[in-house]
Amino acid sequence: MGGQPSSPLDKRQQQHLRGQVDILLRNFLPCYRGQLAASVLRKISIELGPQEPVGCQLLQSKKLPRVREHRGPLTQLQGHPPQWQPIFCVLRGDGRLEWFSHREEYENGDRPLGSTALTGYTVLTSQREYLRLLDALCPDSSGDHAQEEPDTLLEMPVSFPLFLQHPFRRHLCFSAATGEMQRAWRLALQGGIRLRGTVLQRSQAPAARAFLDAIRLYRQQQGHFGDDNVTLGSDAEVLTAVLMQELQPALRAQTLPSLRGAPRARAWAWTKLLDAVHAAVLAGASAGLRAFQPEKDELLVGLEKTIRPDADQMLRLRARVAGRLRAAVQGPLDSCLHRKVDAQLPPLTQTLLSTVEAELAAVQTLLTQGMGRLSRHLRGSPSGTQLRKEVYSFGEMPWDPELMQICYREAEQSQGRLGQLAAPFGFFGTQSLVFGAQDLAQQLMADAVATFLQLADQCLTTALDRDQAAQQLEKVRGRVLKELSEFEGEVLAVGSPALTIEGIYEEVVRGVLLQRINGELTKALGASNMSCTLDGCLEAPWDQAGADVETEAQRGTCSRQPGSSTEIRPLCPLPPPGTLQS
Repeated sequence: MGGQPSSPLDKRQQQHLRGQVDILLRNFLPCYRGQLAASVLRKISIELGPQEPVGCQLLQSKKLPRVREHRGPLTQLQGHPPQWQPIFCVLRGDGRLEWFSHREEYENGDRPLGSTALTGYTVLTSQREYLRLLDALCPDSSGDHAQEEPDTLLEMPVSFPLFLQHPFRRHLCFSAATGEMQRAWRLALQGGIRLRGTVLQRSQAPAARAFLDAIRLYRQQQGHFGDDNVTLGSDAEVLTAVLMQELQPALRAQTLPSLRGAPRARAWAWTKLLDAVHAAVLAGASAGLRAFQPEKDELLVGLEKTIRPDADQMLRLRARVAGRLRAAVQGPLDSCLHRKVDAQLPPLTQTLLSTVEAELAAVQTLLTQGMGRLSRHLRGSPSGTQLRKEVYSFGEMPWDPELMQICYREAEQSQGRLGQLAAPFGFFGTQSLVFGAQDLAQQLMADAVATFLQLADQCLTTALDRDQAAQQLEKVRGRVLKELSEFEGEVLAVGSPALTIEGIYEEVVRGVLLQRINGELTKALGASNMSCTLDGCLEAPWDQAGADVETEAQRGTCSRQPGSSTEIRPLCPLPPPGTLQS
């Protein structure tokens, strides 16, 4: 399944999808406008609030998150009928996969046979697991296809497969020549998937946070109060996933009965149709967000001018309203949390903390080994060329998928357990948690490496002999490891919502819940060597590490909401306080 086939959608179907995208944007953009105002207020309140004492002294790496470009020969299942054909694959640094007929086409700068952004994909290396997934897409329950051709798709064993599965897109089937090549491609592809998936979560732009909050509120308005992985990807990709979830049930009911052929052939035809629908929706969502961009830019600029002079008044007003709401809902809320949350918090908290602690310990071990190698090479009187090579390798550690897998697997191994613990709360976004933990490990490694290299550059001079230089590196290593340990207490941060009745109400509920979480964290952290201060976490910084892939939600600076800057208006309704008694 590859290349760029023509769309199976006719003009009427394409027009229908454009209408669905228009409806989505018409309903979503009011939420987005309101959250832009909330995001600007949040940004200003952080600037005006008391500055926290300086904790971790690690320098922030200036290198943007990326994946190391990976390329090499593979075979791909493609064509009609599908056959394994040799190709040359390239994973770009922005997490985009391309494939060519021959290596020379890539080297000559020719257009690829096919390409895809890796957002939302999952890598499978088990043929049996993939076939089970494929068979479940179009189960044959009617018996109407009993006399049709046998199911020969992927009938022969594949030695080193790489299956890329997506809930709304065409599957991609590759095969490597050796197990070593398969592992290298798996790690590279997983890095690209994570990079594309967390672009909004890593962004510092107020518009990115506003977009994520708006998506959550819009889905609540549609009756979806749980949490899942729909927010992985750029803003256009997230909107596309939201609409695809809404469209898929009707699409299945209308399409699957008409598909003919063996079950796996029907499954491939189904993913081909999904891919066409996804492409049409993505094109429409991207166009709609681009059209909204000038208005958003104007809103952000105007909001900065409008809100900043009245920020103190708005924050006081928010505090007063929050106090009244807290008094009104405290009793029912405490009762609800006691019955439905308290018993679940200890195992969930312990699992989260143990995952983070194990990952940070892996980062520290990997960093210690890297710094030790540099010191040994320096003492061993290497050539200048060899030392420069070692320094370069050390600087590339955060982007080396093989090395960082030691850290990443700690989060991967906890995914199943986290899913079981979080499911009672309606939370099914464990992939987002895993990606977030892995992003944290990579950013922490990048910051520690940058800190070590800068301090080493400052203390190493030509006047030092090898032993003196090695002693200086040991001092730098000790300082970096000390800062790394202190960072462990700064890995949890919680945001604060908007100056609307719904936003303040949610803040009150979140605040009471956080008191319980704080208690569990205090107990858990008291039994470990990890320190964490959660006081005032409702006002903790909302920004996160920088992003590399620019989205429509990240462009611009700051925007304008018509009307009084202190007006409290409902935008997208949350469930009323009375529902907490259920």
